[in-house]
Amino acid sequence: MTSLERVAVVGTGLIGTSVALAAARAGAAVSGWDADPAVTLTAAELAGFRPADSLGDAVGDAQMVVVATPIGSVVPSVVACLASSSAIVTDVGSVKTPIVQQVVETASADAARYVPGHPMGGSERSGPEHASASVLDGIVWAITPHEGSGAAEVDAVEAWVASFGARPVRLEPERHDRLVAFVSHLPQVASTALMSLAASEEAGEPEILLLAAGGFRDLTRLAASNPALWSDILLANRRATGAAIDLYVDRLARLRDEIVGERGADVESTFDEAKQARLRLSAKPTVRSGVAVLQIEVPDRPGALASLTAVLGEGDVNIEDLQIVHSPEGGRGTVHLTVAADAAERATAVLASDGLDPVRLA
Repeated sequence: MTSLERVAVVGTGLIGTSVALAAARAGAAVSGWDADPAVTLTAAELAGFRPADSLGDAVGDAQMVVVATPIGSVVPSVVACLASSSAIVTDVGSVKTPIVQQVVETASADAARYVPGHPMGGSERSGPEHASASVLDGIVWAITPHEGSGAAEVDAVEAWVASFGARPVRLEPERHDRLVAFVSHLPQVASTALMSLAASEEAGEPEILLLAAGGFRDLTRLAASNPALWSDILLANRRATGAAIDLYVDRLARLRDEIVGERGADVESTFDEAKQARLRLSAKPTVRSGVAVLQIEVPDRPGALASLTAVLGEGDVNIEDLQIVHSPEGGRGTVHLTVAADAAERATAVLASDGLDPVRLA
């Protein structure tokens, strides 16, 4: 079931509307419903799906239902979708174990049609206004079936997810929650804690945020996320997140002791270990030669980034990762461009031929 003719989305915020757009792009007729009628209508206008009057109206004849509600309402929504349709039902909740347990206990025999999931994509922004099918392009989409999930249903969800450009990865629910505590939930906690610390220090040092440059802005981007949404997520995964925070605190304390103790070699070793791990993260699994990171100053004006990527495309240089840091003074920005290591020399030459001055950082 890689090609579905009828898809329903319940919960039409950022992820739900992005799923609706991706499903429509793949050729499906999409219906959508949100508990807030105004959100339903806004999302339908942006994504072009049929706005349903009720959850039952949305899912009645669907072949696949995606529940993309806030985490606190995932369980009742999934159970209602299973009861109101004969469709396969998946969800996008970022915590799996408690949701899966409650659905299985409540839905009984219908739970065979429930295949839990979690797309590892999104943004600190929320709402359908920020949705795009591209949010799901190339992302890892965790598929976390329970023991009673039907094999055909699991295969169908994995194939469907892959059909619009995501990469399905099958995990047990408990393992998923432990891993996302480190790579998703802990980064949110760290970003929020750092921003909170700087804000409290600002009371006596009003210039502190004026001095915030690219590194601080990068690290605190997630602090702009929806507070209510993240409070629910962190409490739902409290044990795994608490354990991750404890380990992070231990790692910070070790680095603090190295710095305060003037153990320069140890500090450098810690930084190098982290740098090498970050470079591996920047590369797709198919990149075997390692990666190189180039820093390029670009003017902060419309079309500047498009021009940079176009010249690389014309020069047959593939971009593995790209980050933009805006200067606090305005007028310019810095692009950190990751390419395969064996393409670094070519990328440098291509950019230089267009009047840019790339500096290799790694």
